[in-house]
Amino acid sequence: MRPTPRARVGAAPSIWLMAADPDLLAALRLAVEAQPDAVTLRLHLAGLLLASGAEAAALEEYTAVLARDPLNRGALEGGAAAADRLGDANRASSYRALLRAVAPDQPGAVPAPPAHAASEPPPPPPPAASREDGVQVRAGDAPEALPWWEAAFTGTTLKDVGGMEQVKHRLDVSFLAPMRNPELRQTYRKSLRGGLLLYGPPGCGKTYIARALAGELGARFLSIGLEDILDMWLGNSEKHVHEAFEQARRNAPCVLFFDEVDAIGQKRLQLRNHAAHRGVVNQLLAELDGVDGQNEGVFVLGATNHPWDVDSALMRPGRFDRVVLVLPPDEAARREILTHHLEDRPVEDVDVARLAVRTEHFSGADLAHLVDSASEFALEDAVRSGTVRPIGGDDFARALKQVRPSTPSWFETASPTKKLAKKATAQIECRHASQSVLRGTSSTSPAMAGTMRS
Repeated sequence: MRPTPRARVGAAPSIWLMAADPDLLAALRLAVEAQPDAVTLRLHLAGLLLASGAEAAALEEYTAVLARDPLNRGALEGGAAAADRLGDANRASSYRALLRAVAPDQPGAVPAPPAHAASEPPPPPPPAASREDGVQVRAGDAPEALPWWEAAFTGTTLKDVGGMEQVKHRLDVSFLAPMRNPELRQTYRKSLRGGLLLYGPPGCGKTYIARALAGELGARFLSIGLEDILDMWLGNSEKHVHEAFEQARRNAPCVLFFDEVDAIGQKRLQLRNHAAHRGVVNQLLAELDGVDGQNEGVFVLGATNHPWDVDSALMRPGRFDRVVLVLPPDEAARREILTHHLEDRPVEDVDVARLAVRTEHFSGADLAHLVDSASEFALEDAVRSGTVRPIGGDDFARALKQVRPSTPSWFETASPTKKLAKKATAQIECRHASQSVLRGTSSTSPAMAGTMRS
């Protein structure tokens, strides 16, 4: 018997057929709290709440989506349905009016399928089509029959990353040197399996580094987030983890990147009451071990701001066994980042070198925000005077009074967990003796300890 097709995220709620697992609802609530601006994730949670009979909670989530995206069709459809169930006809009518304005050809309701006459036989099923991976699918199959992500080339390399020389060195030792020296890799039986975990304060470029590594390897890049994994149907979340690895294996060499891996691979001790999410962690462990597939040529990277929440089993050899601390940019890197963000803007009398000195502890995202804030002051004057005024040093002086670095709070939270950095440093130095031969360097690396220094 063919399973019931899964509804698309944000579709008209009348097509949901069963209530959601309470454990999954709790896990999604935690995920939404961690990522309040994840519209897709919040829409998914709202649809599950509506299917479970929690109309008021669902309407609250749809309202939160509309506050961020006022013309979101999925939120307008779901909000109208939730308001109808709550007896708020005026609100439902307003949502449908907006929906008609957004898409005039969509009246805001899901039409019923046409019924066939008793004497007329149903039309034959559409012919099967072959996917690129050889799987036979039909046009009417469930949406999940096709992968909804794509492995693509990034066009970015490590040369595009400002500073972070210690991080680049670690990536060179772990991936790049073995890839460029296949004979030495064979001599030392160096496998390209296993994974690398990038951790550190938010906004310091972990995702950008992962994309740059894919470009450096000439490999495709496949990015997976929490919203790509979690699903309301029992067993589908585990299936999505498997499909992500299968897609990476088909496109090898491929960098498979898990963003916010602490949310996907959370400590199972913290999931005692969330059986559905525990299955996701178990499936991730099985895929990393390559039990059901060959992971050669699949480079698994993860990024997290909360390494202390990652399940310890994920940190064992063959999994995320290499750990790199991505710190805020140093002074040289801050100069490069500021120069990059000031390109194509009218600038006059801005001492970038002095500005880099004054922005210690700023992350890359903080520096981008600083430049935007200074630009706003110049823009305000230009609007008032009617003439373009270049961004000057005074604008940055005003912006520095308002913009503060975001990384100190992360270090305050991370201070009780310094054992992770010390343990990772010890593991790196133990392996460095054999790995450094691939690069033609000595077996000691003071820079390596600096990479992990907190």
